[in-house]
Amino acid sequence: MAASPLPRRTLVLYGLPNLSYSVASLPLALFVPAFYSDDLGLPLAAVGSAIAASRVLDVVTDPLIGVLSDRTRSRFGRRKPWVVLGAPLLLLSTWMVFVPGERGEVSLTHLLVWTCLLFLGFTLVDLPYKAWGAELSDDYAERSRITAIREGFGFAGQIGLLLLLLALGSAGIDAPSTQLFAVAVTIVVCTPVLLTAALVCVREPPPRVGAGAQLGAWRGLALVAANPAFLRMTGSVLFFVTGVVIQGTLHRLVLQHAIGAPDLFPLMIFLENVATLAAVPIWLRVSDRIGKHRAVALAALWLALFSLPLPLLGPGQGAWLVALIVVRGSSFASILFLANSIAADVVDHDVVASGQQRTGLFFAVWGMVIKLAVALGVLLGTTLPAAFGFEPSLAPSGVDARALFALRAVYGWLPAALMAIGAPFLWRFPITRETQEALRAEIDARQAEG
Repeated sequence: MAASPLPRRTLVLYGLPNLSYSVASLPLALFVPAFYSDDLGLPLAAVGSAIAASRVLDVVTDPLIGVLSDRTRSRFGRRKPWVVLGAPLLLLSTWMVFVPGERGEVSLTHLLVWTCLLFLGFTLVDLPYKAWGAELSDDYAERSRITAIREGFGFAGQIGLLLLLLALGSAGIDAPSTQLFAVAVTIVVCTPVLLTAALVCVREPPPRVGAGAQLGAWRGLALVAANPAFLRMTGSVLFFVTGVVIQGTLHRLVLQHAIGAPDLFPLMIFLENVATLAAVPIWLRVSDRIGKHRAVALAALWLALFSLPLPLLGPGQGAWLVALIVVRGSSFASILFLANSIAADVVDHDVVASGQQRTGLFFAVWGMVIKLAVALGVLLGTTLPAAFGFEPSLAPSGVDARALFALRAVYGWLPAALMAIGAPFLWRFPITRETQEALRAEIDARQAEG
């Protein structure tokens, strides 16, 4: 029997923190590479490599935080103490990355160290927060509703931020340093308030299973690696997120150096986020009809289709670029929130196999894959154009046509190829609504016996 839907108030209060803290991840692809290379004078490939290298720490921290949050027992729950621990580090490191200082004062070491700390703080908050959300309901469809509202708040936060940047631009304040300062102030001011509301007002359910002996770390990771549904899901998401991040990394550079319309950047990202948010109800209905996994695969192919014309655009065609980005961006609603909902379903398979509810560990590995994809996307988006001679500091006179075409090709065709490769992983995905309901029935029966 389907679980009762969660009250709307609970969903809203749980999703509210994503309105501000998730914005911290947006500039790492959209703003930081272009800002540190164009405005602060650091080599583009070195900036991309520093951001990618900062993710190496996640290989250790993500599984550790996931396992520790699964094993934490306190009067406040398993997840909430870790969110409280990570928030101050997230806010401090966000400020240091986004408000680094003047040209000539900032080094690659500064970027590397503070980006490492930013990712650590983000993991401490984001991983337990999403594991908490995955455990709010056992129902196949309700999990989609939870993730849709949470990610919807994330997109709404990005829209609000972009509206602020558009307002600054209309007032003649369009320096990237000012834009990043506005991002940092928004995050630092809003995040503590919204996190407090969720932590105080939304319950954290107790673990459904797992009272027995704990599995060792290696045995636990071995079971994760033996979960075929999880492997297929992470494989597809690795391709999808890498492609999305490549484009996010190059949006600003393409607009400035290939199209000649850098002023369109805030408007384009704003409209893209509006399209994403508006498409959430559509993709929910699609997933109800054909299943979450096929809805995500279709969304990836949609993004690939509308990425193919991007390299063919040139100077004076900014309106066409914006239109294509907005149309292809409507697929994000499926790729991002439905993928998280599927990840929660996959944990049920592990509960049956291990006898424990190890949502934190699974979301740690899930988060590692996404972070690897982000790092790979930034790395490919910066080093590949640089390998063909594109360097923003040489513009406008030093960038030849071959380098500009390489920039456009990496921006459009490489993400399209990655989406096409990742989509087949999901088409015959083994966990459907019926499979998930059978898993939950088995878990409930074991709990009743125990």
